[in-house]
Parts: sequence; structure tokens; C-alpha cells
Amino acid sequence: MKLKEQNDLGGKIFVGDCIKIMKRLPKNSVDMVFADPPYNLQLSNELLRPDNYSRVKGVDNKWDHFENFGHYDKFTQAWLSEARKILKPNGTLWVIGSYHNIFRVGTILQDLGYWILNDIIWCKSNPMPNFRGRRFTNAHETLIWCAHQKNSKYRFNYDAMKGINDGLQMRSDWEFPICSGSERIKIGGKKAHPTQKPEAILHRIILASTLAGDTVLDPFFGSGTTGAIAKKLNRQFIGIDREKKYALMAKERITKVQKISSDDLLSTPSKREQPRIPFGWIVERGLLEPGTVLADYGGDHTAKVKADGTLITNGFVGSIHKAGAHVQNAPACNGWTFWHIDVEGKKVPIDVLRQKLRSELH
Repeated sequence: MKLKEQNDLGGKIFVGDCIKIMKRLPKNSVDMVFADPPYNLQLSNELLRPDNYSRVKGVDNKWDHFENFGHYDKFTQAWLSEARKILKPNGTLWVIGSYHNIFRVGTILQDLGYWILNDIIWCKSNPMPNFRGRRFTNAHETLIWCAHQKNSKYRFNYDAMKGINDGLQMRSDWEFPICSGSERIKIGGKKAHPTQKPEAILHRIILASTLAGDTVLDPFFGSGTTGAIAKKLNRQFIGIDREKKYALMAKERITKVQKISSDDLLSTPSKREQPRIPFGWIVERGLLEPGTVLADYGGDHTAKVKADGTLITNGFVGSIHKAGAHVQNAPACNGWTFWHIDVEGKKVPIDVLRQKLRSELH
């Protein structure tokens, strides 16, 4: 069954068995899959708080119950197989789980030909305590990020992740609180869905591995967090859930989301994808004249620009990078950021000239 689509939804929501529905979707049609499958928690008894009276609300839905590990593995292999068929050859898949299931999922991913890129640890800043006091508090979940296959040219928006992380390379340990407060969807004062994930996690995942206009599939759509963030970031989405009540709830939620319509606010140009600008082009186009003196920021080292785009310093001649490495007695140097020019009394890295030329050539 397919819910009626609306123009402001930004995607499609299907109700039914995800394996059967994925069989009907076109092959190689989605750019990313995010999956929050049943964890197979193996709960047998109710869990009481220390007062031995109030019950801890957990995942006790039928969709999380499996007869044994073999049945769970068969289910996992089936949905991952179908997901791989509709994932583009250069697409990626994210799956989240706990110690109950993530190791079994990881094995099946590798058996099916997926290529694991990272495992991410979601450290919960406000985890539920271990009330029985017989184990460590479960304060994290694990995300596996994998490519369609070993040789996939997968998308990773490295510079966007550095931007989120104050210019530092993003690590594989992420700290987020569990979904609570105003973000938690409730009906009649109770949680509308037991496993609603924080929007911040999906924001990071979708921003890291897709581009605006890409299509994201979530075969366990639940409360619709994936669709809400996909719409906000101007991605298309396909959501599948077996329960109509969750699909309707997700649809209502996503309809209210306002998408970011400006491409300038959505894109983080990758330095690796920008056109290469040789320093000689800067000289050829008159942005720097031969004989111009360059210096490092502290003024300890200087060099003169030659007509062929090389630098000369104390008898050494080489590229901006080799000259910078030479004066520092270093194995390597980024000459674009090491060498500076004087602009109205301020020292500015010569990289500003490269950026200026890039904008003119664009």
C-alpha cells in the first residue's frame, strides 16, 4: 500500500513489508540507505526500576520479536540483499544497532559484498541507567557505514564534516543525547515510537554522504526522522514502514518541515573537486608580477617570484611548495598558505589569488 503523496512531502512513503516493497523498486535507483532495523533485543521479562514497582518502557513490539538468531539472520540477509539491488553502484548504506544485533548485521554485510568504510560509535550523553546493577550501563550504539562494493566511488563530503566540527577532521565517536524533550513525538503524553532517533544524527549522516537532490531510502521509517531531515536538506526520500499508524505520523511530521531552498546554504565545495590552479597561472594573468617578494607570516623567510612561476630564495629555485619546504628544512609545505603578500599593510596568504582566479574561471 502506498500513502497518497503530497507536493510538499518531498518523497514517498510506503506501508508494508520492506522486503516485498524493495523488490518492486527500480534497481540502482537510490544514493543512500539509512536503516534502523529491529534490534532483536531478546527481552523475556519486564524490567522494573529500583522501586520494584514502576516498569521501564522498552521495545516490546511484535516487530522486534524473532524466534531465534537463525530467523533474525535470515530476515537481515533478505532486507540487506534487496537494499543492495536498489542502491546505486557508488551509493552507501548506514545501519544502526546495539550489541544485540550489530555484529550479526556486520557479518552479513560483508558476506553480501558490501564494503565497510567505518563503524561509528554514538555515545549517548544521557543514557538510561542499568537499574539491576549487574552490567555496565549501555551508553552507546554502533553505526556501520559501508559502500555498495569494494571499488565504489562513494560520496564523502569531507569538508562539510570538517565545517561541522570547527575545522577539525571528524572522528568516528559521536556524542549526542537520546531523543527527548520537544523533539520526542508523543501521543497522549506517551512516546509515539519507541526507537525515535535524534535528528542531529541523521543531519550529520545525510550531509556527509549525499548531495542536494539525491534520494535516501529508509526501509524502517518509523517516526520519519530520515524523511524530515532529507526534506530539510533538499534530498528526496523513500520511506517504508509495516505499520500504517507510524507512516501516517511520519507523513504529518514531514509535511510541516521547511526545506532549505538555497543551494549556497546546502553545499560545501570540496577542495579536492575544485579545479587545479598552478601558481604560474597567477603570474601569467598578472595577479603577481615577476620580482614580487613573498614572505612567510612571521617575516622570517622571503622569496622572489620568477617569470616562470617558480620562486628563488637564497640561491634555491623551486615551486612555491618546494621553496617553502626548503626554507623551513621541512619534508613538505603548502606554499599557498605559507607564502604571503602585503595588501594595504596586511599580510595575506597567496591562496586568496588562487581563489580569485578560480571564481573568474568558474
